[in-house]
Amino acid sequence: MTSVVVLDYGSGNLRSAQRALERVGADVTVTSDAATALAADGLVVPGVGAFAACMSGISDVQGDVIVDRRLAEGRPVLGICVGMQVMFGRGVEHGAEVDGLGRWPGTVERLHAQVLPHMGWNTVRVPEGSTLLRGLEGERFYFVHSYAVRTWLPSSATAQVGWTHHGEDFVSAVEDGPLAATQFHPEKSGDAGATVLETWVRSL
Repeated sequence: MTSVVVLDYGSGNLRSAQRALERVGADVTVTSDAATALAADGLVVPGVGAFAACMSGISDVQGDVIVDRRLAEGRPVLGICVGMQVMFGRGVEHGAEVDGLGRWPGTVERLHAQVLPHMGWNTVRVPEGSTLLRGLEGERFYFVHSYAVRTWLPSSATAQVGWTHHGEDFVSAVEDGPLAATQFHPEKSGDAGATVLETWVRSL
């Protein structure tokens, strides 16, 4: 059975991610143990709350080292919500600027929208060539966030980038070799989200 680690660095929402991954056939462990996270077929980096707090928690469990080592070896990593945001260069929140993991250039900033947080169901403009979102154009996914990456700075010619609109366009999904991420919560997105997770697990 395909092994997946959900990285436990103090962020919430770990068990719902675990259950959703188990439902699509993965053998899931929730842990902060580096050896287990490095050995698994797939690593999920979840995230709920503030960018700075998530980065602090990730650093405390050497999550930055784990992600770097896995990607250097071409081993899959999936970021979810703030777990996607921390893959970018920096986050600006409440006037504070914090470095992210820097896997992609770009800044996580407050969305320009009349209603925040962006909470509820929305669609993703699926990029041509997407694997995770193939066949899901027009499907609705569950979002809850006030910050996002509003400008994609090309870092890879092969990256597939999905966009969503709430007040303005923002990056809502990226597939870039072994690293993939979604701003939405696939574990809370019903059948469409389950399809995303099942496709990812089957690719491991």
